[in-house]
Formats: sequence, C-alpha cells, structure tokens
Amino acid sequence: MYNSSNLRTTFAVWQIFAIIEVLPLDVYPLAKLFTMEKKKPVINCHTHIFTGDHVPPFLAKTFVPSPLHYLFPLSLIVKLFRFWYNYPYTWQFKPWYKKIKEILYRINMFGARTGSGRLISSVIGLFLTIQVFYILFDWFSLIGKPNAGTVESITDLRTWLDEHWLLFIPHSFVGKALFILALILFFKPGRNILLLLLKKVWSFLGVLPGPQTKELAKRYLNIGRFAFYKEQTRVFGRLKNQYPDGTGFVVLPMDMEYMGAGKLKKEYRYANQMAALKAIKNNPQNKDVIFPFVFAEPRRFVDEGKAHFDYEISNGSVKLNDCFIKEYIEDNKFSGFKIYPALGYYPFDEALLPLWKYAADNGLPILTHCIRGTIYYRGNKKRAWDKHPVFEQVSGDGEYDSLLLMEINNRDFINNFTHPLNYLCLLDERLLRKLVQKAKSDRISELFGYTDDQTPLKYNLKHLKLCFGHFGGDDEWHKFLEADRDNYASQLVRNPTHGISFLEDEEGNPSRGKPEQIWKYVDWYSIICSMMLQSPNVYADLSYIIHSSDIQPLLKQTLFNDKLKERVLFGTDFYVVRNHKSEKNMLIDVTDHLSEQEFDQIARTNPRTFLSTVIHGKI
Repeated sequence: MYNSSNLRTTFAVWQIFAIIEVLPLDVYPLAKLFTMEKKKPVINCHTHIFTGDHVPPFLAKTFVPSPLHYLFPLSLIVKLFRFWYNYPYTWQFKPWYKKIKEILYRINMFGARTGSGRLISSVIGLFLTIQVFYILFDWFSLIGKPNAGTVESITDLRTWLDEHWLLFIPHSFVGKALFILALILFFKPGRNILLLLLKKVWSFLGVLPGPQTKELAKRYLNIGRFAFYKEQTRVFGRLKNQYPDGTGFVVLPMDMEYMGAGKLKKEYRYANQMAALKAIKNNPQNKDVIFPFVFAEPRRFVDEGKAHFDYEISNGSVKLNDCFIKEYIEDNKFSGFKIYPALGYYPFDEALLPLWKYAADNGLPILTHCIRGTIYYRGNKKRAWDKHPVFEQVSGDGEYDSLLLMEINNRDFINNFTHPLNYLCLLDERLLRKLVQKAKSDRISELFGYTDDQTPLKYNLKHLKLCFGHFGGDDEWHKFLEADRDNYASQLVRNPTHGISFLEDEEGNPSRGKPEQIWKYVDWYSIICSMMLQSPNVYADLSYIIHSSDIQPLLKQTLFNDKLKERVLFGTDFYVVRNHKSEKNMLIDVTDHLSEQEFDQIARTNPRTFLSTVIHGKI
C-alpha cells in the first residue's frame, strides 16, 4: 500500500519523465541533466610549474645595456618576492597596520578636502620631490654619466637651493629611503615629475622601459608571483585549484642551463627539477591528472653522454639502454618530450635525431616552443648560424647557396631556430635525407637506412607526433589576416585540405628555391596549418595566445576545417601567461566564444589522442 508521501514522489517522477518525453531536450536543462552522459575531464596541454630557482639569473642580458644586466639578477627578484610574501605582505592582517592605514588616510584626506590642506600638501610634495631628485641624482651618477649639457644647470640649482636652506638631504641611507617612501606614499604628481626629469638627465633610463624590456619585466613579475613557492608541488597545487577536480595537465619542464644567462645553483639544476617532478607524478593523488614531459637539450646529450641518452639500433628501431631518458619515459611513464629551440639549437640537431626516431616509433609526442618571446639564447651568434643547414637560396644563374641568415641581435636571430619550417626537415623524407647525409656519426646513417643522396631513406620520421606550442604566436595570426594580397596566405582558403605545397610549384614539380620564399615571407599560422593538414600527427596548442580575444574569430574559423579541428589543443601556458589573465579568466573566455562541441573537441578529445602512445597505451 502507498502512503501519501509515496504517491507525491511517484507523481513528481512521472511529471519529470513526461517532460523529457514530450518536450525538446534543449528546452529544459533538467531534461538534459537526466540524459547527459558524463564527459571525460578537460586536459590543459601546456603548463609550467618550475620555480624561480630553476631560471638563470641574468635574463636581462641583451635587454639592457651591458653590464647593467648584472643589476637585475633574477635571484634578487625571487628573494625580494619571497621576503615580501613572508613579511610585508602579512602586515596587512595586523591591527597596527590597520591603524597606520587609517592615519595615512586622514592625512591624505586633510590635503584633499580643504584649501589650506591642499596648499600645505603641495608645498611639502614639492619639497620632497626636490630632495628625492638630488638623492637619486647622486645614486645614478655612480652607475652612469649624466648628459653633459644638464650637469652644470643641475649643479647651479643645487648651490642656490643649498644657500637658501631649501635642500636638506639626510646623510644616512635610512633617512634617504624614508624621504623616497614619503614621496611615494603622499605625492603622486611628484613621482611622475621625478621620473620625467631623470629620463631627461640619463639617456639610458629612457631606453630601459622599451617594449622588449617591458616584456622582460612582465616575465620577471610572473616568476615573482610564484617565487613564493620553493617547491614545484606548491605551484602545481595553485594550478589545480583553478580547475574542476579531475582536470589533467601536461607539465613542461625547462632546461635553461645552456642559454648563456648565468649558472644555476647546484641544487636547482635540471636533474633536481626533474626529480621533484617525478615525485609529484608518483604521488597517488596526481597519477591520473599530471602528464609530465622530459626536456630534450642536445647540448646536454653531448655533455653527459650515455648516462643521459644511450640506445641500441635494431632494424631501424631505437631500443633504450639504462639512462636518464629511459628512467623517466619508460620507468616513470613521463608522457613525451619538450624542446625550446630559441635557447640556441635547431630541432633537427644531430644529437636529437635518434630520440625523434624512438619517439615517432612509440607515438611519444614532442611539444616545441613556437612563438617569438623573451626567453632565448643570451650568448653571441656563432659563425655556423649565419647559414641554414638545409634550406637554400638562389644565388643567380640557376645556382643555389645555403640560405643566408643575416639577423644580428639575439631577439632576432634566435627566431631562425624557432621557425616552424625547420620541422619540415624532420617530416619530409627528402630533407631528412640531407641531414642524415651530413651526420658525423655513422649510427645516424644506420638508423635511418641511408644509401645515397638519390635513394629514399629506408626509415623516416613522417609519423613523428609533434605539437607547435603557442601556434606560432598571435602576432603571426594577425599577419595572416592582414595578408589579403599574398598568394601563400590564401592557400588555406583555396586548398583547405592541403594548404601550402612546400617543395613543389603549382604544377607539382620540384621547386628548389620555394622554401626560401616561405621562410622569409609567409606567416607562421599558414605554415603550421599546412603541416597539420599534410602530416597525420602534427598538432598546435593555443597556449599563451589564448589570452587574446583577438584570436577567437580566427580560432573558430580554424575549427570549421574538418582536419584542423582534430589537431588543435587547449592549453594556457600557466603561469607564464599570468601577466595577461588568470586561468579561470581564460577558461571562461574560450568557452564563451566556442560552442560546447568545439571546446570539447580541443580540450577533451584531441588531447587524449595526442597523449596516447604505443608504450603507455591510451589516455
């Protein structure tokens, strides 16, 4: 027998099923909830959790005039941030701090509410500005010579002020620091006037805040934000907390010891960074949500030899012996390899070729940095870097020479390593054959089955699984959109299943000089998309550029292509992108611009295909 409560429950359930049966699912979210299958979690395919201790100290090298970069060591920035978060940051929660804040508020409001207050405030502010100007004038004179034309005027004014008792500079450092602090706290117009005057006196101060230096400063601040945490596990915790439970993360280490920006402390070198990452991976709470990669640095392969990478060759396959790479990839199930060519090497470096064969045969993904940025090689350009090792240029009368790379400054010539066309040298057998032919080691010829320069290799890398991190950069996306009169940029529209033909002309005949044109004049978006269309395992992620709302229309257009939509990966570039937006902000932005199906494709489906391997299985 049913009681009244049971009858009401039965009637309510009957009403729900009646709604589901009669009305369209899109009308009632409740009906959707009853019928919706549980989705697999999102995977963020591009994140970082290394700490400030893993970054070389002199990133400012090449950004500011030498030797001023020694004044801005990253280690000092890290120490300042840690001091700030451990001490001054905590003051805001103390009763005495609130009392001081109230007093400062009353002082400032006295100067703002009454005429007499405003007059007193202006006089005191002008007095402080004058004192602080001469304090900083004396300090800056120790590191740089002022403009000769202004020194005499500043000295004469100083004498006049001193004679009229208007100049009072404390002798102690603490007193001078208090004057500067008072100006910062109470007189904003004085700060702005002071900065303008100092720029006029010292020309190098006018250079420092340029676009490149501002970008470096933002990078310093990003690292500083997370420098409070000395351990990667704490940074990883901050990342996880911004996403729903179960979200997966591809974590990319950085090996920056060869970039020419100073040495790391022994306890924070690459091996220690990886050991800490292994501990996070082996934590039972993280085993299903973290997919760490191994950084592949060819100069380390050479320096550390078989201890780092040791292998045997068998019928064109690579079998790893006990070594660092085997320990992390096979024993600890790290998910793939990260490279950062801007640190001073080509992705087809001879030391890397056996590793790429191993990766291709086992379905292990390679994620490469592909955007212009602030982290790059800080040493001098080597003579060997004046010409491209593979591509050629027309020299006249039907002759060809090696492609000349005439960039001089670091921030320019490092893009020759980052250029996406370099990866054609791995994916295309004809170009790979040239590399194998030039290889110094006979093992490379054996591995790829090289016969001669006219005979195709027995084994190649066309099945290499590769992801272009940052999709070339949002500046290259804008370049693509602006190139409305360019033949190459129109290929994605005219031939949406193939894109640009890299080595053949329009009739399909070999075109030896075509790579030169593409290298110099074609946007990276078109190059990357064309590679994705032509190679079955080439991907690109949206990391860093995802912060820009400007890319969203082209992103949506990209996902209309049936091939490309399966190769785009969701990624953010945590925590490097934090100077633009938080993780939550970017996640909301992208889901607002894309349909549910589009977001699921790039954030749930594609990452699992990308991360599934022969040796580790499906994700």
